[in-house]
Order: sequence, then C-alpha cells, then structure tokens
Amino acid sequence: MVEVDIEKGWGEILKPQFDMPYFDELTRFVKSEYQSQIIYPPDGFVFQAFNSCPWDQVKIVILGQDPYINPGQAHGLSFSVPDGVAKPPSLQNIFKEIRDEFSSPMPISGNLLRWAEQGVLLLNSVLTVRQGFSNSHQGKGWEIFTDEVIRLLSVEKSTLVFMLWGIPARKKAGLIDAQKHCILESSHPSPMSVRRGFSGNKHFILCNEYLIANGKNPIIW
Repeated sequence: MVEVDIEKGWGEILKPQFDMPYFDELTRFVKSEYQSQIIYPPDGFVFQAFNSCPWDQVKIVILGQDPYINPGQAHGLSFSVPDGVAKPPSLQNIFKEIRDEFSSPMPISGNLLRWAEQGVLLLNSVLTVRQGFSNSHQGKGWEIFTDEVIRLLSVEKSTLVFMLWGIPARKKAGLIDAQKHCILESSHPSPMSVRRGFSGNKHFILCNEYLIANGKNPIIW
C-alpha cells in the first residue's frame, strides 16, 4: 500500500495535490497494484526521492522516466540502484561521462543517495512500475503529480539546475522558467542514444560551474 509519507517541506508544498481527485484515483490504483502484482520500488520507497532530498535543500533535478523493472534495482531514486547491485547500462554511461569530465575513478556503488544528500532530486516522471513491464504505470496520474513538482520548483525557487536527458525529459523544459534556472539538455545515457549527444555533454562540469557562480556548493559527483 502507498502512503503519502513524505518529507515535511515537500508535504506542505504538495498538499494541494494530495487533496485532488486525480491523486485519490492514483492512490487507489497503486494500492491495488501492490496488492495484486510485484511493483517497484518496494513499498515504502515510492517517495524516496523527496525524503532523501528535502524541499529546502534542492539544487539540481535529474529527471528519469519510470523505475527499473528488474528485481533488486529500483529504490526510489532515478537512475540509482542499491549498494551491491550491478549498475544498469544507463548508469554506467553516466559514470563514464563523470569520469571523463573530472578524470575521476568509476564509483564502486551505483547508489546515488550520496547525490541526493547533496541536493540532487533524482525524480522519475512515473514513480511506480510493474515488474518486467516498462511504462506499465504511465497515464495513471503520476505525470500530473511530477509535472506539478517541476512547475513548483521552477516557480518557488531560483538558480536550480535541471538535467533533461532524452526526448520525454526534454519535453518538460516548457514547465521551467529558463530565465531563473539552468536547463541542460541532451540525448539519454542509454546505450541506444548515448552517442547522440550525451557523451561529452559536460553537464556535470557545467552544473557545478553554475552552482558556484550562484553562491552554492558544487556537487561531489
């Protein structure tokens, strides 16, 4: 069952969404799915992106699509996997880009909680999925919710960095005020598209340069 167990700051800013009919329908759907199917991430991790990166600490948004569909991978943070789990191809390509930009070693763990704790909101557009079936929870209401998250971040904050990789993520650029924020766009880091613009995009260096220019601490990637 899904409960709205979410960090206090996020809970306050998003309360109007929780009270809307679409969210009630979404909650009923997700609860029924958890009762009858194998759903990822595990119960209790649906709002992990928010709980590990409080509202008042957000500096960067990295937007994914929906959770990983294989056992043991999804834990509520876009692109991330728990400690000890093999890194999926997209995450490997993200780490390769960071290695190339900073001449740094490849991380042992694919757990990106260390990023979230520095102010990186690792947000998927859809927060739940059936095991083995990508996009199986699309169109159920999550997109309404996460679009509002992006819009509120754009309106209520300034000098954030939004990393939008791939066509679905780049479509969200219209929700963001480009006069107040930095929007970094490229192809997706998946093997099929990594060489169409993700490799060599310098997003992690550009992000840190923007943060420093706006008086914020850079991310230790």
